[in-house]
Amino acid sequence: MSDIQIFEPDGRAIPYAVEGEGPVSLVLIPEHGIERNALGTIAHYLAEEAGFHVVRVGSRAEADEATALVDHVADVTAVLEHLGLEHTWIGGHGFGGTVAREFVVEHHERVNGLLLLGVEDVDIPLAPVLPVLIIQGTDDQTLPPANGERLRATAPERATVRAVDGAGHLFPMTHPVPTAFIIEEYLDWD
Repeated sequence: MSDIQIFEPDGRAIPYAVEGEGPVSLVLIPEHGIERNALGTIAHYLAEEAGFHVVRVGSRAEADEATALVDHVADVTAVLEHLGLEHTWIGGHGFGGTVAREFVVEHHERVNGLLLLGVEDVDIPLAPVLPVLIIQGTDDQTLPPANGERLRATAPERATVRAVDGAGHLFPMTHPVPTAFIIEEYLDWD
């Protein structure tokens, strides 16, 4: 797995890691409060086995539950601008997916699609036109699969739901290869 780097725009210490150089680009944002390398196995699989270019963007050290969603989006935007990444799939796990959803609302012209690893029940509409892949653990008690089904129902023509059987909320860490395989299979057509 790639090393975590720190980008410090305006004194904000934003952790990120880059892996792979493939034609399909994907930005991953972890669940808030979960160790910053949490999506590392998925990123490594997608970079090494599927040939994707993967960027993981974590939360700055001083971020907490009270940090505004727009501040998290600004941090992701700053890292992508720093890396010169213009068009990408973006996604995340739990709250990281909520950050990705808000990023898409604010910067839809920079996004090829949205990936959600579990869905928070928040009032952020899906941006028009873009494809959406929702992956959820069938036994997730924190972000129940019904959240993903409700979101898919708002855009059934472009939102797809896939499940990781027997997996709970931490499925990206406990079931990283099946999760990565679903992502690879879906994004490979993009």
